[in-house]
Amino acid sequence: MAENAGDAYKAAGVDIAAGDALVRRIAPAAKATARPGADVALGGFGAAFDLAAAGYRDPILVAATDGVGTKLLVAEAVGEHTGIGTDLVAMCVNDLAAQGAEPLFFLDYFATGRLDVDQAATVIEGIAAGCRHAGCALIGGETAEMPGVYPVGRYDLAGFAVGALERGGFVDGSTTAAGDLVIVIPASGVHSNGYSLVRRIVEKSGLAYDAPAPFEAGATLGQALLRPTRIYARQAVALARAGLAHGMAHITGGGLIENPQRAFAKDLALELDMAKVPMPPVFDWLQATGDIARRDMARTFNCGAGMLIYVAPDKADDALALLAATDAGDAVIAGRLVARNGGDDIRLTGLDKWRA
Repeated sequence: MAENAGDAYKAAGVDIAAGDALVRRIAPAAKATARPGADVALGGFGAAFDLAAAGYRDPILVAATDGVGTKLLVAEAVGEHTGIGTDLVAMCVNDLAAQGAEPLFFLDYFATGRLDVDQAATVIEGIAAGCRHAGCALIGGETAEMPGVYPVGRYDLAGFAVGALERGGFVDGSTTAAGDLVIVIPASGVHSNGYSLVRRIVEKSGLAYDAPAPFEAGATLGQALLRPTRIYARQAVALARAGLAHGMAHITGGGLIENPQRAFAKDLALELDMAKVPMPPVFDWLQATGDIARRDMARTFNCGAGMLIYVAPDKADDALALLAATDAGDAVIAGRLVARNGGDDIRLTGLDKWRA
C-alpha cells in the first residue's frame, strides 16, 4: 500500500498537522492585535491593510525588518521564549518610529528544524504582546519546518513591520541644529544587540544561566539577560506628530558610536553625558567581567540609552511632559548637539568608571 502523503512528509521531518495546530493556537493572540485598518484574519495567502480606515489621507509608507540575533541562543539555553517575540517586534517598530512612522502591521517568519507547537506558540504570543504594546496588528507570518537546515530544538526569527505617516511628517534629522538638547529614553537592559559578546562574557564568568544574577537581586542570570527590548513606538510617534522632534535615533547594533549621527546633520556633533543616563547594572557587570574597553562597550551596546530625541531648547519641557504622559517619565536631558568643527561626531563623557 502506498504511504499516506502526510505520513510520508512527517517521516521526512515536516509535520503538517503540527503546523495546523500552531495556527489554531496563535489565532486568538493575533486577533487581539486588531486595530483600525486590519481585521487580523489568519490563513489566507496574503493580508490586507486599509490605510483610509486607519485615518490616513496622504500617507507615506515606511518599512523595516530585523531579527534578534544570538539572543536566541540564550533563550534556548535558559528554556525561556516568552520575551523573544517582543524583542523581535521592538527591533522593527522602534526603527519605524524613529522616523515618525506609526507602526501599522507586523509579519513574522519562524523557521525551525522540527516544529514544537508549545515553543513556537510562546514565541508568537510574545510577538502579539509586542504588537499590542506598539499599537500595530499582527496580520500574518510564515512558519517553516526545515529539517537538515536547523537542528531539532533550534529556531530562527525574522520580523517585518510597515508603518505610515502623513506626507511632510517624516523625521529625518534635517532640521537639527547646534544647541538642540538631547533627551534620552532609557533602555530596559541589553535589548537585542551584542549577544555574541554577552555569551562570551558569560562563558568567561563561569556562571550558569540559572545562577543568581550578580547585578540583579531576585533574578537568575538568564532571566536578567533575556529582559525584552523596550518599545518606544508610542512615545516617538507622539513626539513626531506634535512637531517636537528634530531627529530621533534608536540605539541598536553599533551602539552609541554608530547610531546617533544617523539622525542629525553632518556638520554637527553629539555631546552626551552618560552619567546622567539611568544605566542598568548589567552593563557594569559586562564591562568588568569581560574587561571591555569603554569605546568597545559604547560601540556594541546601548549602555542604557535606548532612544535619543533631538529637540529645540525651548521645546524640551514640552517634550518631557509628553513623554511622561506616554509612560516614559524616566526620560532625561543628557546632552546637546554642537557644531562639529572637524572633531569626532560622537563625544561621550561620564564613562570614566570604565577602563579606557
